[in-house]
Amino acid sequence: MMESRKTKNLFLNALLLVVVVGLLWWAPENLDGYKIQILNLIAIYSILGLSLNLIYGFTGMFSLGTAGFMCIGAYVSSLLILPEMQKDMIFILEPLNPILYGAHAPFVVAVLAGGVAAAIAGLIIGIPVLRLGGDYLGIATLGFAEIIRVVANNIPTITNGALGLKGIPSYANLWWNYGWMFFTLYVMYRLVNSNFGNALKAIRDDELAAKAMGINTFKYRVISFTVGSFFAGIGGALMASLLTTIDPKMFMVIMTYNVLMVVVAGGLGSLSGSVIGAVVVTVLLEWLRFVENPITLGSFEIPGVPGMRMVIFALSLIMIILYRPEGVMGTKELSWDGLFGLGKGGKDHE
Repeated sequence: MMESRKTKNLFLNALLLVVVVGLLWWAPENLDGYKIQILNLIAIYSILGLSLNLIYGFTGMFSLGTAGFMCIGAYVSSLLILPEMQKDMIFILEPLNPILYGAHAPFVVAVLAGGVAAAIAGLIIGIPVLRLGGDYLGIATLGFAEIIRVVANNIPTITNGALGLKGIPSYANLWWNYGWMFFTLYVMYRLVNSNFGNALKAIRDDELAAKAMGINTFKYRVISFTVGSFFAGIGGALMASLLTTIDPKMFMVIMTYNVLMVVVAGGLGSLSGSVIGAVVVTVLLEWLRFVENPITLGSFEIPGVPGMRMVIFALSLIMIILYRPEGVMGTKELSWDGLFGLGKGGKDHE
């Protein structure tokens, strides 16, 4: 029975992969640029949501530093894929550092470099900061993200200062973004369902008890924070190539809040919840744009209200927190057995 269920799940996973590949092949020829952009943003926010969920949802560390790691990944990747001619055009206030001027790498290498740079920054900041906990950790990581943004604004020979980087090659298409998303999802799945993941969940549930069981909680927290930082850097690199322009203002604290909304809406401690949260938040933010434009109902015209989109979005999130505080998925995961009613529901990480 168990063997047949595994075979069935393997077949359904392969079928789902074929369907996704078919949709990715079909979409560019049949959807307009706006819808393609939304699909790309869903993939990138899924990566960012998964990275923060590892830190916050599975390890219990309240971090507000996602925007800082995205900033590092975005700038490192962009500087490696920008052609020299474009570098000459955009660095008009001060010339680019000669070492970076000749630096160039393929897109996949540049994205990985952005992730590694973010991971190194996460390790450096994590060693002293992760001795804190709760709200203090959140404040410290928020301060780190703001420091990164201010530094990026004041080193024009590397980041071009407030002008940012323009004309970044647009390599981040649906194939790249969803390829990285599935890679991130696979790595996270293997991680949280291993002995390492069990240790993270033990730390989240009761750190003192985890210490009493012999778990080196500080080491596990640092590794979790570093891995989450790596994937936040990956998300930042993909975002930069998708938008083709970046500047320090793009990585303000509101970016971290957007990713936090993805995690909270989907469910803390749920990988599939992060993907669902990315879909909900991205689609809702875009769909609600109509309330800011005039609406005609028969002979009546309701004037658009600037900013109303965010008001309704905030109210929607409040409703989720009030009536579904654990998020859409809670700590459960989507599974074929749960979908077809063969089990008692989705798999629960607890």
